[in-house]
Amino acid sequence: MKDIIDKNPVIAIIRNISDSDILPYMMSLYHAGLRCFEISISHGNAIEQIHNMKQAMPEDTLIGAGTVLDVQAAEKVLAVGADFILSPSTNAAVLEYCKENMVRLLPGVMTPTDVSVCQEYGFSTLKLFPAGELPMNYNKSLKGPFPGTSYVAVGGVTPQNAIDYFSHGYCGVGIGSALVNKKDLKEKNWDKITEDVKQFYQKLCGQLKEEKVS
Repeated sequence: MKDIIDKNPVIAIIRNISDSDILPYMMSLYHAGLRCFEISISHGNAIEQIHNMKQAMPEDTLIGAGTVLDVQAAEKVLAVGADFILSPSTNAAVLEYCKENMVRLLPGVMTPTDVSVCQEYGFSTLKLFPAGELPMNYNKSLKGPFPGTSYVAVGGVTPQNAIDYFSHGYCGVGIGSALVNKKDLKEKNWDKITEDVKQFYQKLCGQLKEEKVS
């Protein structure tokens, strides 16, 4: 997963978007510069949406399946073409399955025990969730005993505070509903969404380049 996150520091989290809106919505984000998406399977038609978006989106789009809680769900999303899997938790069966089948997985962690279990199965790029409920530098507390780990902040991340997570050492962020203006989404203002997200993403990428140089 680290190679994906290094190239795509922002994962756009897609949840509860209708079948009629999901393609124009994802394309509006694609035109803004985003290439990495998570479609959460916590709602009814998401697995079919993953399949449809893998067919419809440009070839350089990466589509992961989120909220994968067990092996059965993992098998289903991989069968429809998911490029990677995200989980809000540390499930040993899912970790073992992904390790054995060389599946890219971003497992959810919050405690040192979670991190230790993930490392047992060879996973070191981890999703800190819910990041917004924890101190901004919480990842550094985990990196102390686990220096080989990297963290993607998910939960409570917004375009306004995203750079703060990177400044505190996170390698990536996942942003859900906060990514776009709710009114623009409701009114299907796709061009406005593209404009706003492009402005955010370009500014963020510029700031990240400046931090690397310094």
